Amino acid sequence: MYTLQSKWRYLIMFLGVQLVVMALLSREGYQKRVSYFFRIFRKTDSTLGHTIGGRNHTDVYANLSLLGPALNKEDMPYCPKQSPLIGGPIHVTFPSGLTLAEVEKKNPLVVRGGRYRPPNCEARHRTAIIIPHRNREHHLKFLLYYLHPFLQRQQLNYGIYVIHQAGNYTFNRAKLMNVGFREAMRDEDWDCLFFHDVDLIPEDDRNTYVCDTHPKHAAIAMDKFGYKLPYKMYFGGVSALTPVQYLKMNGFPNNYWGWGGEDDDIGVRVSLGGMLISRPSLKVGRYKMIKHRHDKGNEVNPKRFNMLAKTRHTWKEDGMNTVEYEIVSRDYQLLYTNITVNIGTEAALHPTKKKPAS
Repeated sequence: MYTLQSKWRYLIMFLGVQLVVMALLSREGYQKRVSYFFRIFRKTDSTLGHTIGGRNHTDVYANLSLLGPALNKEDMPYCPKQSPLIGGPIHVTFPSGLTLAEVEKKNPLVVRGGRYRPPNCEARHRTAIIIPHRNREHHLKFLLYYLHPFLQRQQLNYGIYVIHQAGNYTFNRAKLMNVGFREAMRDEDWDCLFFHDVDLIPEDDRNTYVCDTHPKHAAIAMDKFGYKLPYKMYFGGVSALTPVQYLKMNGFPNNYWGWGGEDDDIGVRVSLGGMLISRPSLKVGRYKMIKHRHDKGNEVNPKRFNMLAKTRHTWKEDGMNTVEYEIVSRDYQLLYTNITVNIGTEAALHPTKKKPAS
């Protein structure tokens, strides 16, 4: 004889089977339940248990366990328009003792040069990440630790380029990004280029690293600004442009040596090029900055305000059409392509005039 408890168990199972059948008869219902399954999977995965400020934060590597087996290229369908691996807010910490070898081990599908393609679908977007760099190896390993799985969750075909300024002369971030654009486009016909500061970690993978119809400012809510946009024309930290958009504004300025000013110059160039600035929501465009002091050789640029006042008259004469540099080396590391470049010095552009002999 069945007990009352057994009867209830069989009744619940029967109702459950009915619900499944009804869901399968409805495409919409089926899709909803598949989505529900993924949400339940993410919540119950033991690696995901972080709740910060009322937001459930996931481990950036967790959803990669949902990747299917590799397929032959002939059999590959296109990836979904919205990746099912995206999980939303990401738990960001900076563990002591992290090494690049550990980052490499956690990203087995990344090939030399920092390149990746989804193993079981054809990516809809090809994105190059350009990182201006000098003496920031400590920050770079944390960015690579988070950025590789972040981009893989978005099912992108991507490559990461670190543009390293040679020498100890004054740093020039914007000129390095011009170099990165030209060298990356020589490698491949990228759809989109993301210009990415080495000390900013994205905190939400719904902030997709693909371009929009207008130049996109992705890092609109940094923790150092209280997760708010500091001012309307701000275009700093992380920005994205298509090759057409980049050339339409003549790229970035080459003459901002030291810290400050070039972000605002770029924002003005967007407007002068007849374009608007696209942005994600404040909830999605969140970034955590790795705390640090100003680097030696990257002191505040005292000329930045005077230069900004002249952007309207100089943007067509200073940019991609005038950038000059010398490639020192190109190294294909496992996690990124490192391009070391000599971009000259400010003193070489403005030599001191000698007084005529008396």
